[in-house]
Amino acid sequence: MTADTPIEPPIETPTEPLTETGGAMAIDHTQAEPAADEGLLPGHVEAHGIDVIPDGERTGTARSLFALWVAPNVNYLSFVVGGVLVLMGLSLVQAIAAVVVGCLFSIATGIVAVTGPVSGTPSQVATRAMYGVRGNRVAIAVNGWFVSVCYIALNWLTASVIGFALTERIGLGSSTPVQVVVVLVIASATTAISVYGQGLIMRLYGPLSAGLTLVFLLVSGFLVAKADFSYTPPVALHGADLWLTWIAGVTLIAATPLSYTISSDFARYLPRDTSPVAVATWTALGNAVPGIALLTVGILAATVTDLSDPEAGLRGIVPGWLVTVFLVAIIVGILANNALTTYSSGLALQAVGLPFSRVASVAVTAVVGVAMTLYALFVFDFLDTVSSSLVLLVSLVGPIMAIYVTDVLLRRNAYDGVELSDSTPGSRYWYTGGVNLAGAIACLASFVAALMCASTEAFTGPVAKSLDGLDLSVPVGMIGASVLYVALTRLFYGKHAR
Repeated sequence: MTADTPIEPPIETPTEPLTETGGAMAIDHTQAEPAADEGLLPGHVEAHGIDVIPDGERTGTARSLFALWVAPNVNYLSFVVGGVLVLMGLSLVQAIAAVVVGCLFSIATGIVAVTGPVSGTPSQVATRAMYGVRGNRVAIAVNGWFVSVCYIALNWLTASVIGFALTERIGLGSSTPVQVVVVLVIASATTAISVYGQGLIMRLYGPLSAGLTLVFLLVSGFLVAKADFSYTPPVALHGADLWLTWIAGVTLIAATPLSYTISSDFARYLPRDTSPVAVATWTALGNAVPGIALLTVGILAATVTDLSDPEAGLRGIVPGWLVTVFLVAIIVGILANNALTTYSSGLALQAVGLPFSRVASVAVTAVVGVAMTLYALFVFDFLDTVSSSLVLLVSLVGPIMAIYVTDVLLRRNAYDGVELSDSTPGSRYWYTGGVNLAGAIACLASFVAALMCASTEAFTGPVAKSLDGLDLSVPVGMIGASVLYVALTRLFYGKHAR
């Protein structure tokens, strides 16, 4: 598609909310005139699921997205990952360069967020344009729900371990009953935020971002003050070894922003005429700024201590009282991250076609996540295997993100929420038997190609082996997906985006 290819203009979306039952769409006239902002009051459970948000309920500015994304990205994992770059053998300058390049993938997170205001729908519905009504159900079931639940369980497990350290510090011990209570308290807090939904999230995450940033900055100040700025790796990397390691570092950093294809979920309550540039910019900055800052601190901290265990790693560097506060902040940061993921996972279950309300979908997700967390904690640590496998998911999330971004640019962000919400065979997005062949083939082919180019501890593809371990999964997967999607769209459906 060329820049001057005409695209059908978006159709005006009626303000009546839509309901989806049994695959058919209908306008719900009983809710045609809801109280303004009713779904956005922090004391009210959000009424909407994957239906179109009426114009009368859309408020706020794009700038509010910055604070929303800062909270889940101010997390301890950034310290740890920054330290990993140093352990891989990169110098300070090389590691920081990998951080900057990896965080630039937040631009993609910003671009896909622009579909929210224009369509009034979450990403789980907008992606019907890329995969078709039926094809999208499969894509969402795998990437939108199952993978998200794995991340939720891993995060809850991490938060729980930190919680056990806190209960030890305050004299409660860490017996089995205490551990179960800690897991349930963390999971319940996360689920409550997700159940109340958008209104509570938008009002809560501003103060959360400010509080978490303050605590992390205080700890960062102590770490940076002790850092060895003259640090050099024991064995300097050169030539191919340097590129292999540096690209692996970039891939590690890029995995996080590339996984945020859900960013439009939290922009759909903004007014329809909100500037797409502003939406993309504030979303990207909310991801990139804390990422660059905390990853860099992690790099510097790794020159003097091991932060894999926050309590032991900070001992002697940070005052004891601040360590306690920091442990609490780590749990809160994980909670903030998981609340967004749980919220979007609930929308994913609805988009898959299950006859659940948004609240019921969130509850199902939470129950499965808690079960996985407790099983990993007390029975069998299968999440170690899941965690290792998730490293390979960049081979999948890269192509998915690339197709989403490409579609936004091809359509010039012309998405109509009413038509996207039509899941009947007469839908504009039914394509071929309910599947957009261009999106399905591009995604699967690029995933396989990226997997063959991946190089991780869990798996090394044949192409990566032939290149002595060079991991090209991100560029191959993303560039391949984008090119294939454009070419196949023209082949199957003509020059015009449908």
